[in-house]
Amino acid sequence: MAGASLLALIDDIASVLDDVALMTKVAAKKTAGVLGDDLALNAQQVSGVRAERELPVVWAVAIGSLKNKLILVPAALAISAFIPWAVTPLLMLGGLYLCYEGVEKLAHKFLHSAEEDAASHAEEIAAIADETVDMAVFEADKIKGAIRTDFVLSAEIIVIALGTVADQPFMSQVAVLSGIGLIMTVGVYGIVAGIVKMDDAGLYLLQKTNAVARFVGKGLLLTAPKLMKSLAVIGTAAMFMVGGGILTHGIPLVHHAIEHSADVVGAVAGVGGSP
Repeated sequence: MAGASLLALIDDIASVLDDVALMTKVAAKKTAGVLGDDLALNAQQVSGVRAERELPVVWAVAIGSLKNKLILVPAALAISAFIPWAVTPLLMLGGLYLCYEGVEKLAHKFLHSAEEDAASHAEEIAAIADETVDMAVFEADKIKGAIRTDFVLSAEIIVIALGTVADQPFMSQVAVLSGIGLIMTVGVYGIVAGIVKMDDAGLYLLQKTNAVARFVGKGLLLTAPKLMKSLAVIGTAAMFMVGGGILTHGIPLVHHAIEHSADVVGAVAGVGGSP
């Protein structure tokens, strides 16, 4: 579940980077599309953001994630102490939100024609090219979406962590939850930063005279666009895995039915595979 949460977070940030790319490309007078075929252009725009905009976007979401933890850790401790029955319903609301977000991504992909997407893209370019448009506000609005997703996923992990130390003294609970929140934020967004800077590392190595360095650099540049494309698919699936998992665990009848079905399938498969 934690792995799926990480993938969902990375996908959401990748979407933010794609949105911010629109404005940075116009500002830089770029004409090629994001994730185009040109190798050198991919090195600058594989994540959808010019190199100097990538880390600030990730940093902004990471700061938002830390703020989420500052809210979630005290809230989780208070709810667990005074109204423990509310933990599951609140988590289920978060799971419902993740499923909604996943459906929204699928709807945008399959219910819009290529012509509609092109028209929407052109409208956004026209708006961003307008000097009266505050691009900082545009970027902030996109980042908020990633921070909302982080809030739901962080809440799930904090509650799971709280369950493991429920019988420990209060100060121990505070220390454990705070430590997990900090480690999770640094780890997740460290990985994200590494992914979005993969193209820069590839370009740096490609400019070296050493044959091995150039080979590795070219490999990174070829891999980066494919990785970013795959994140969109894997991340959307992860939203349904995490959100659906939370919802089914919150409904005992459904949870037991799924477990029973899995046991039956396993038993049938075992019989079918026996000599």
